[in-house]
Amino acid sequence: MSGSEILDETYERLRRTGPEFGGDEEGNNGLTNHGPMAAEVIVRRNLDLDVHSWIDAYLPRLVELSSPSAPITDEDWKVALGNAKRIADWTEYFTRQVTELPWRDVLTTWWPRLLPGIVAGATHGVIRVGHAVRTLLAGNESQAAQIELAHGLAFWAGRSRLVPGLSTPTGEFDAASALDAVPHLADQSGVLASRIPRLATVPGWSESVAAIRRPVDDHDVPARLAELVDAASIRYLHSAQGSPVLLVHTATAPNAVLHTLPVLPSELWQPSFGAVWGASAAIVAMYAPAAAADDVALPAAPADSATDADPVAEVLQRAAENSDEHVLKFADTAVEAYERTGNPDTLRAALRAEQLVGH
Repeated sequence: MSGSEILDETYERLRRTGPEFGGDEEGNNGLTNHGPMAAEVIVRRNLDLDVHSWIDAYLPRLVELSSPSAPITDEDWKVALGNAKRIADWTEYFTRQVTELPWRDVLTTWWPRLLPGIVAGATHGVIRVGHAVRTLLAGNESQAAQIELAHGLAFWAGRSRLVPGLSTPTGEFDAASALDAVPHLADQSGVLASRIPRLATVPGWSESVAAIRRPVDDHDVPARLAELVDAASIRYLHSAQGSPVLLVHTATAPNAVLHTLPVLPSELWQPSFGAVWGASAAIVAMYAPAAAADDVALPAAPADSATDADPVAEVLQRAAENSDEHVLKFADTAVEAYERTGNPDTLRAALRAEQLVGH
């Protein structure tokens, strides 16, 4: 059975599950369904982890997708945006869209509408879309894969949430310096939804978002996004103790956007960079600790090319052995950063996630 066939079976098994589980009716203190995203990594990376066995263990944690309440139409969609109680309605809407229209057209139409709320579900909306797009761009344009894209868009739409104080990048900082310059919430308590409005009160918040270097032109965006992914991956090594799970998204969200760019018109690339940079900065402000971890507490880099060992293979194997969904997804992103930069701290960051999450 091919990887595409395995992934399609996985998508089918997960189709009736909701995008979140646990928490209250509003999703507070709830968790995100990572099943389709983790499965995509397991299959694409050909990890030493049986995807169906992984799903067997994961499914009991999930809840069934609720029933639709009222159809969403092309005329009234704005009133349903950001309404988590209507995720089932959004799922029905986008499933109909990808059934009736080319999936690329659906994505191109809805991407700019959803960008302002990119922090939706702690950025899981755009991340789930990104994993679905990777499947589709790899040549698997099956109905199951297109409906998985619909589920990602629906989650993004239902959880859409604006971040206050965002502004267009106009500064000179590289990504690493810009991340370091983000001020932190003095009170890092409460769920994400309660923290986001408090960003408006943080001195220097808007200025820090504007301080990152703007892409020179549309064609500079992939390089700037890659720089952000690389910097956020390395930063995780020293800051993960602040929130080992939430902080992985400072890297995985821009990586999802990076891999979606080939589908999007180039005029959407710069707005996409600005939006996802704002989301990554917001997560840093809300969850990163005030002080970096002591280096002696951090994992050593895996073996390098001077030996017979393959450091990438070691990191991916350890992620598979850990098997936590966040560890799998972050290892995938950190390995890409390592392959671009050769910086062993990216792989150390992946091992840091393995160290802190899933045990």
